[in-house]
Amino acid sequence: MGAAAAALGAAALYSRKQSQDAERRYPPIGQFLSVDGVRLHYIERGRGDPLVLVHGNGTMIQDFTVSGLVDKLAERYRVIVIDRPGYGYSSRPRQVWTPRAHAGLFRRALEQLGVEQATVYGHSWGTLVAVALALEAPSLVRGLILGSGYFYPTLRADTFLLSPPAIPVIGDAMRYTVSPLVARAILPGMIKRVFQPAPVPERFEREFPKALMLRPLQLRAAAEDAALMTPSAMGLEGHYRQLTMPVTIITGADDQIADVGRQSARLHDELPGSEFIALPGLGHMIHHLAPDAVADAIDRTAQQSSRVWAL
Repeated sequence: MGAAAAALGAAALYSRKQSQDAERRYPPIGQFLSVDGVRLHYIERGRGDPLVLVHGNGTMIQDFTVSGLVDKLAERYRVIVIDRPGYGYSSRPRQVWTPRAHAGLFRRALEQLGVEQATVYGHSWGTLVAVALALEAPSLVRGLILGSGYFYPTLRADTFLLSPPAIPVIGDAMRYTVSPLVARAILPGMIKRVFQPAPVPERFEREFPKALMLRPLQLRAAAEDAALMTPSAMGLEGHYRQLTMPVTIITGADDQIADVGRQSARLHDELPGSEFIALPGLGHMIHHLAPDAVADAIDRTAQQSSRVWAL
């Protein structure tokens, strides 16, 4: 018993040091604003019509900066990327962070930033937030681009594997002791899987702040999001036909994470006016693997929404 307690104590000290080292190596890259007691870290780049990028589970703002998507789009848009609660340098108060809760927070954050209308791109778990934002504030979201999304409830093994740190008390103990060690060991394999069948880009390996993903707060956020994925899709799937703005659905045709036929293709069938793009030979991380294709999809949707709003 004493040896086990000592081992857990050592693991906690090690994890704390690793978190401190990660934050020294990768300090905040943007600014902060406070919304309803949540401290949000965000970046703004470029000028033009507002474009909001919403990242997925386990990642952060750098998912879009390291891919080159932000620099590419900032040439013609005012690009806004916010660390979702618990990721990067945004706080995550204890509550149930459903996509609709995220949407309300994002809406009020964008109000603070003076954004009245925006095109919104969501990736992976971020597609649930983007859809919820479009449903909650249809006058705000003038065009919607959904990348590698999960829209319909299916049984997913990764939700069970990633969820334990979300369990109160037990999960709290885990994420300060053993969870960072386990996550560090399995992270290379998880990263490889989200890019398959394509290789992991060299720029991602070199520049993405993977150490920030292993901090206790971010592990809790990722675990809670994983646990909420299926019930969130269940709560939203009956409302997709209410999306009246231009919608583009884009995915890797060989996505190993979100089944294309059961997710993106099915949503396209449900939204007859939507555009559907399946990029051959690519997996889940399309903005890293085909940033030009994602940027083109965003441009077409923004142009289409401009024509719609002009009528």
